[in-house]
Amino acid sequence: MSVWTVLLAAGSGTRLASAAGGVKKQFLRLDGRPLYWRSLRAFARCPEVAGVVVVFPPADLAAAQEELDALRAREDPGVAVVTAPGGVRRQDSVASGLAALPRTCRFVLVHDAARPFADPPLIGRVIDALLAGKKAVIPVLPVTDTIKEMSGGVVARTFDRSALAAVQTPQGFELSLLRQAFAHAGEDFDVTDDASLVEHFGQDVTTVAGAPENRKITNPEDLALLAASPAVAVPVVGYGYDVHRYADPARPGKQPARPMKLGGYPILGAPEVLAHSDGDVLLHALVDAILGCVAGGDIGALFPDSNPDFDNMASGVFVSEALLLAKSRGLAISHVDLTVICQIPRIGPHTQAIRVNVAALLGLDRSQVNVKATTEEGLGFTGEKKGIKAVALVTGWRQAGQDAAATPGS
Repeated sequence: MSVWTVLLAAGSGTRLASAAGGVKKQFLRLDGRPLYWRSLRAFARCPEVAGVVVVFPPADLAAAQEELDALRAREDPGVAVVTAPGGVRRQDSVASGLAALPRTCRFVLVHDAARPFADPPLIGRVIDALLAGKKAVIPVLPVTDTIKEMSGGVVARTFDRSALAAVQTPQGFELSLLRQAFAHAGEDFDVTDDASLVEHFGQDVTTVAGAPENRKITNPEDLALLAASPAVAVPVVGYGYDVHRYADPARPGKQPARPMKLGGYPILGAPEVLAHSDGDVLLHALVDAILGCVAGGDIGALFPDSNPDFDNMASGVFVSEALLLAKSRGLAISHVDLTVICQIPRIGPHTQAIRVNVAALLGLDRSQVNVKATTEEGLGFTGEKKGIKAVALVTGWRQAGQDAAATPGS
C-alpha cells in the first residue's frame, strides 16, 4: 500500500518577508539547511513512506531543485524525491503535487513545509489510521483559549471550546478520495486545508492526536522557534572488527613485530604482533566502529598502512582522529562494548586497566565502556595461537544531516 507525501513549499511567505530579509519561509535555514528539508527527513524516517513530492514556487523551482539535488547527494534520505511547481492557491499547489505522484500510490499525506517540527510518531498516527481503513485523517489539538465570533467590533457569539479543535498537518487521504474531492470542489471553492475539500464532498474526516511542538512558522515572532530548535538526533550503531597475526621468530614477516597493546595498555609477556602501526587490535576495531556510526569508511581508508607516516604510530592517535571526524558529523557516543578473542595471552587480568584507558581516550565514564575476553575453544586462527581478534560495538546519538568538511588522515 504505497504511501507518498506532498510537501508544500510553494508559499510566498508575505507575513514573514520583512523579518526574514525577503527570504521565503520554506527556504529559511534550520540546522544549516532549508526549512523544508527538516520535514522531508522526518517523512523519510517513516518506513511506510515510499517517496516525497516537494512543491516549490515556479519562479524558484530551478534553483530549489539544484539545492535539493545537492542535499540528497550529501544526505540521501532513502526515499524517492521529486519536485513539482506550485500554483496561485494552496489547493492549486496540492493539485500539482498530486499530479506528480506515481500510479502505484494509494495514500497521500499533505504537509506544510512551514511546520518543520512534525516527527515520525505524529506522522505514524496518521498513517496507521489510513491503513486501518480510514479514508481521511487529520491531526488535531484541543483548543485551550475561549473563541468568540466578532461582528462590527462586538462579540456576536461565544463557541463551546470543548467542541473545537486546532488542525495540523500532515493530513492523510486515500488518494482516489482526495482527487474526487478536488474535482467536486471545482475552481471556485477555496479552502485553507485539504480536509475541507473532503468535508465539502460529504465524506467523513477522522481525527488523531496532534503534537503541541508541531508549530507553524507564520509570523515574525515564530522565527524564535527556529533559533531555539535543537537538531534532530537519531540512534546509531557502529560495528568494528580487526585481526592481527602473531610474530613467529622463526619466520620473520614483511611487517615489523610490535609489543602487544590492547586499548593502549601494554600486555607484558604476550606474543608480539605483526603490524605497520603499533598493532593495537582492540583500538583498530574501535576506530572502525566509531567510523561506522557516521558512515565514515574504515581505518584502512583513513590511515593506510602504505603511508610511512603511520609507521609504529600509536593507535590512540587513530582513535582521536576518528572521534574528530565523528563529532564533526554530530555523533555523541553513549556506550562502547569491546571483546578480545584469543587463546593466548590471558586477557581477564587486564580488562579493567584496558577499560580505564579506553574510557579516557573517548572522554567517557567507565560505566559507558565494557571490556571482555573470550577464546575460540582451540578452534581456528586464534585457537591455534596464531593471532588475536577484536570486536567493537559503539552506540550513540547522531544529529541528523551532519557531515564533515574534511577527512582526517588525508
